[in-house]
Amino acid sequence: MNSAIAAIIGLALAIILIIRKIPPVFALFLGALAGGLLAGWGMVRTVNEMISGVKDIVPAIVRILAAGVLSGMLVVTGAAESISASIVRRLGVQRVYLALTLASMLLCATGVFIDVAVITIAPIALMIGRRVGAPLPRLMIAMIGGGKCGNIISPNPNTIIAAENFGAPLQSVMLANLLPALIGLIITVWLVIPLVPKGKIVLQAVVADNAPDDSHSSPGAPLPSFLGSIAGPLLAVVLLALRPLFGIAIDPMVALPAGGLLGLVTTRRWKLTLPSLKYGLEKMSGVAVLLVGTGAIAGIIKASAITTFIVNALGGWSGGGELLAPIAGILMCAATASTTAGATIASSSFSDAILAAGVNPVAGAAMVNAGATVLDHLPHGSFFNATGGCVGMSVAERIKIIPYESLVGITLTLLSFLAQHFF
Repeated sequence: MNSAIAAIIGLALAIILIIRKIPPVFALFLGALAGGLLAGWGMVRTVNEMISGVKDIVPAIVRILAAGVLSGMLVVTGAAESISASIVRRLGVQRVYLALTLASMLLCATGVFIDVAVITIAPIALMIGRRVGAPLPRLMIAMIGGGKCGNIISPNPNTIIAAENFGAPLQSVMLANLLPALIGLIITVWLVIPLVPKGKIVLQAVVADNAPDDSHSSPGAPLPSFLGSIAGPLLAVVLLALRPLFGIAIDPMVALPAGGLLGLVTTRRWKLTLPSLKYGLEKMSGVAVLLVGTGAIAGIIKASAITTFIVNALGGWSGGGELLAPIAGILMCAATASTTAGATIASSSFSDAILAAGVNPVAGAAMVNAGATVLDHLPHGSFFNATGGCVGMSVAERIKIIPYESLVGITLTLLSFLAQHFF
């Protein structure tokens, strides 16, 4: 059997197994194994290709685990909640959609997972929504759209893995999508949200019972100040910016934990150091385990003829090499319903072909990263259920807003493509 077809069947099998609630890492392993065997490679070569794919992403996994220090600090100390609440308070309830979109964008841009960002902001959104009679679907798109904008400029696992696989500096990949993210925020607030049908109006200011509780702070304890909360992420950004500005290379494995540790001091929550480290490690460990599975199937895809097939299909297009980057991100995130897994498989499998087409490593990583936000919210992924559950949305209600989430992702991808193409 043609290796490209075999790899596609293996990927399809993995998707079916994930939909059937099989743990994603095992589903991806089984899909990778099936793809290699159907390609006629035999057990030995198939396993070797899977291991090769996993080896390629080990450096990124190490950096992702280190990023857990910053992420854990932001959530456990209440810094993330303080940042979002401060933005909403300063912009006022009359600008509720702008405030929620900006808050979600900033949280994701500082290293908070997008699902955690939405869960953190949801109580604030529901409270304000009840006061002003805001439709729940529009509040959701504000939070999710802002999170997508922040995700393409963040030190989150998807950006780290894309930068690593393209051999590009993390800070440069983050900066490359800054303008698309800012424009995307404006488009989300003033163009996409008004298109969303109003649906049901928020009538209660409580989060659904199945919303996860990630707060370790004492009940009723005051939130840390905005400046204290933002100091840690700012330090991480400054340390990462030293390389492009002054040629001083600070690895993300150092910069991100340094920001987290400073945040524990500036928020005066140093007693929460161990809970912060534990929470961050738990969150990142789940991602790391998932990446082992995505690395395995990425090894099969990379060794197959899929890359050649897609490159040949785009060969007649002007700028076909550049198109391969966002298309790979979109396809792989649709397959996995995960920005992180999509960016991993796309960048691992297609980076060589994208670079061979003459695309700059930073541009390639940035476009793959943006493409991986287009369909990460499909129902077979965890993001769909986590975001719907935290505001008490039914599955039917949650499905209705998928086109508008996709529109935000497509907008960001198009803006990223144009930015890398012209600048």
